[in-house]
Order: sequence, then structure tokens, then C-alpha cells
Amino acid sequence: MDARPYTISYAELKAATEDFNFANKLGEGGFGPVFKGTLNDGRVIAVKQLSVASRQGKDQFVAEIATTSAVQHRNLVKLYGCCIEGNKRLIVYEYLENKSLDKALFGKTSLFLNWPIRFDICLGVARGLAYLHVESRLRIVHRDVKASNILLDSDLNPKVSDFGLAKLFDDKKTHISTRVAGTFGYLAPEYAMLGQLTEKADVFGFGVVALEIVSGRPNTDSSLEEEKIYLLQWAWHVHENYREVELVDARLLEFDEEEVKRVIRVALLCTQTYPQQRPSMPRVVAMLSGDIEVSAVTSRPGYFTDWNFDTTSFMTADTPSAENEHSQFSSSTSRILQVQRT
Repeated sequence: MDARPYTISYAELKAATEDFNFANKLGEGGFGPVFKGTLNDGRVIAVKQLSVASRQGKDQFVAEIATTSAVQHRNLVKLYGCCIEGNKRLIVYEYLENKSLDKALFGKTSLFLNWPIRFDICLGVARGLAYLHVESRLRIVHRDVKASNILLDSDLNPKVSDFGLAKLFDDKKTHISTRVAGTFGYLAPEYAMLGQLTEKADVFGFGVVALEIVSGRPNTDSSLEEEKIYLLQWAWHVHENYREVELVDARLLEFDEEEVKRVIRVALLCTQTYPQQRPSMPRVVAMLSGDIEVSAVTSRPGYFTDWNFDTTSFMTADTPSAENEHSQFSSSTSRILQVQRT
């Protein structure tokens, strides 16, 4: 790769975060804490401080940063640079004022997302993933598409975050068999059970997120009545019975019914059991935008309650805690393979 990450000194990052003051801590990720800071030029940043115990080797670290910094899109979190001094490894990202989508949808916040904003978030996330899959110079699979990995800027524009879990692979390969690293509830069946990774695993995760955006609830909620506990099951039920509006967040007093139905149908296509049944992300963008008709949904989505596997057998991203309630970039990171497009 030709990309070289911009290097920021440890002294400047120490000053930017007020010596990594606890008051500036945004959360705890799989490889260490994340702090808010302000650079000398006035830019507000999020600094991921990798712990020595879990840090990658220098070459792997530089490769990951170079890969991420080469990927630029309005719906992807921007990487400003990194710090490599002695055994210190830090990554510097742009800071997103409105934190993560899951906090806006499910958390205790005064932030309200009306339907036009929610629809724009769906479309923006789809565009960001389409860029990673097809338009980027590198072919990138995120591996952990979920509401907490979507951040909102001051104008509530969505940005897909945390490419540490990304895998880059050769276009000639249909899939990669890999140790599963993702978040239960967003995992595609073939990835959860077989470790087979393609862009269609991200498509599945996007479908779940889209349903969460419509409904304003997480994909699993045991406090609800039995038929509503699992969002995918409930979404299929209301769709099958032509009652899609029942899925809409009760806080949304006004919404475009046709747009809601379109998003739900696209989400159900994205969460089909078999990857070949799911649309590509560029096709998802086209369907959401109304550029093409939404394909007919003829079969129910893949419920994880149907799967026969031990949920303790795979690595999951960090479970949110009180400490990382407002975390930015809170997921685990893992080594990525670098293959340039031909």
C-alpha cells in the first residue's frame, strides 16, 4: 500500500487529552480506553489508546492504520493519524458529537430522531457500506455492523466506525473462513455457524440495524411479549400480515408509510438465511433511494433461534457497560489482511 498514516506525537496526544484524564474518557474498547481530546490546531478528536498487553505488532498496527486512512467517505469515520512511540500505540479519529446510534435509539438521551432523519441514517449507512464493499480501492468487509458502530455527527449524519474488525480479502476468493468476531444478534447464519465471511454478512447486519431504526428497539428484548422478543421474527410477522406500521417506533407520531414499508422490505431481504438471497449493498442503496423496485420478499429471514450452535464458541465484541455507555469505537479490533484491488 502507498498510504502512510499521519503520525502525531505522544506528547501532543497527552496534552490534548489532559494526560488522559478520566473526565475525558469516552469508553473502553477491546484493546484499551478511548479518550476525547483537542489537538493544537483545534480539532476535537477521539484517541484509542491500545494496551501493551493486547497491542498488535508494529507492522500490523501500521498496516491497519494505513488501510483505514486510505478509505475516505462522508459516511465513514475519518482517521486523523496515529502514534507509535516505544511500546505506545494510539489511533486518532474524528470526534462525533452525537455519539452512537444505539444510544440515540435505545439510551436515555434527549436526542430525538424523527422519521426523515432515521430514513437518512438508513440510507447513509447503506452508502458507507456500499463504498467499503465496491467503490473503495480496497475490498473491505466490516464484520461487525451494528447500531453501536454507527456514529452521528453534529448534523446527525451517520458514519460507520471501527474498522479494526474489518477484513480485507482478494476479489478472487468467494469467502474467508475465519474465527467469528462480531456481535450476537447481528450475525449472519453462515458467519456465526461456519465462520464464512463475505460482504453478505455485513448486508445481514445492516438489515438488523435498519429494523432497529424503524422500531426504535434493540434486536432482542426479553421484556416484551413472547412474539415480539426477537425483532426479526416480529418484523416478518407484521410484514406477512400486511401490518408493517405496527413495527414503527411509538414515539414517531408522523412518518412516511411508504418509506417505512420500503425500509422494512429491504431489511427483510438483507436478513435472508442464505447469503446468495441477500442483495448487494449498492442494490440496497438503489432500492432505498427508489431508483429500482424493491424485490419481493418471499421467505422469512434467518432467525438465530433456528441455528444449532453454541453461542460461547465465538468471540464477540465488547458488551456495553456503564463505563462505555457513551463510547466511541468501543468494539474489539483484530488483525486485517491487506490486498489491493486489481
